Amino acid sequence: MSTKNTYLKRTLSNELARLSEDFAVIVVTGPRQSGKTTLCRNQFANFHYINLENISAREQIQTAPKAFLEQHLEGLIIDEAQHLPELFSYIQLIVDENKEAQFILTGSSDFSLMQGITQSLAGRVAVLTLLPLSLKELSDSISRIETNTLLFNGGYPAVWGKNIPVQDVARNYYNTYIERDVRQLLNVKNITKYQTFIKLCAGRIGTELNASALSNAIGVSVPTVQEWLSTLEASYILFRLPPFFRNIGKRLVKSPKLYFYDTGLVCFLLGIENEKQLETHPLRGAIFENMVVLEFFKHRYNQGKEPHFYFYRDKSQIEVDLIEEKGVDLYAYEIKSAKAFTKSFMASLDYFRKVAGTNVVSTQVIYDGKNDIFSSENGMINFRNLKF
Repeated sequence: MSTKNTYLKRTLSNELARLSEDFAVIVVTGPRQSGKTTLCRNQFANFHYINLENISAREQIQTAPKAFLEQHLEGLIIDEAQHLPELFSYIQLIVDENKEAQFILTGSSDFSLMQGITQSLAGRVAVLTLLPLSLKELSDSISRIETNTLLFNGGYPAVWGKNIPVQDVARNYYNTYIERDVRQLLNVKNITKYQTFIKLCAGRIGTELNASALSNAIGVSVPTVQEWLSTLEASYILFRLPPFFRNIGKRLVKSPKLYFYDTGLVCFLLGIENEKQLETHPLRGAIFENMVVLEFFKHRYNQGKEPHFYFYRDKSQIEVDLIEEKGVDLYAYEIKSAKAFTKSFMASLDYFRKVAGTNVVSTQVIYDGKNDIFSSENGMINFRNLKF
């Protein structure tokens, strides 16, 4: 594991450097504690920095926002910019008047941040998403790390760069952001039901989302469940993987699958306190699937691209865990937490090839074994050797 206070270079820094040559305003959004501030301050070390979570700083800027911005035309990083959305209009004026001005905005609330950007900075801004550390970003030591350690620790930089125990990071994250900030945003009055909801979501990763079942289990309405889900999604706590449609039609399910942006948080919510408990936990396979699916999303976001991922399941319950769509081409992946190869792993991929036809360019099984196995139709690769 990394030594204390080690800066872990982020893949997104390449895209951040490229876009800063062409855009006056860059927004870096993503989960709290995913490393947005550290990335931006390292990338733009000579820029002035201000954090809008600091109430006194907000009040100071509000007295003369345009004058404040004009003091830092050579470069300004504004952290948690969603706390002062009226600032976006002034930034628009500044960059229109001063071609050399440069602003870097960060935020951990996708909805409020993007709403302000859409209204004020359209056409002037590049938006990037930074998720927790990817396997590639941990690649210096990845070959020596056990799978259960990767699953249990998740990807938050504080765990890997500062050696803070993941249970402490996850507990702080849950108490500070999910319980306090998100709950206040939703104006949740019954904290017990809200806590139950989040833990039930963690217990349903990798499965189709059934809002009615969650509603019945918690004792709140379906619209309330949907509102809670949307807010947790906008706050980068969890995300939904949509089902694949295209031309295969009515045989397919319509509900998305549920995943979290960090497996360490999932383990905390499930009450898993160490790697030994994780090894025998009934949801270990689902947590492994969550990690692999998340790696694909991280790769796309780190390239500055939108993800185009789905899962396939028809009414006969044949499922492929992950479908990637690139134009008309399809790439299908089956995810298995097993360490040994079994020919049955290929069955759903073979079925999908027949159903989806010639658009299927590649099919692979991603598993927890040591050997990469290739055939004329399907490949089987160790998740550590993922090639995107």
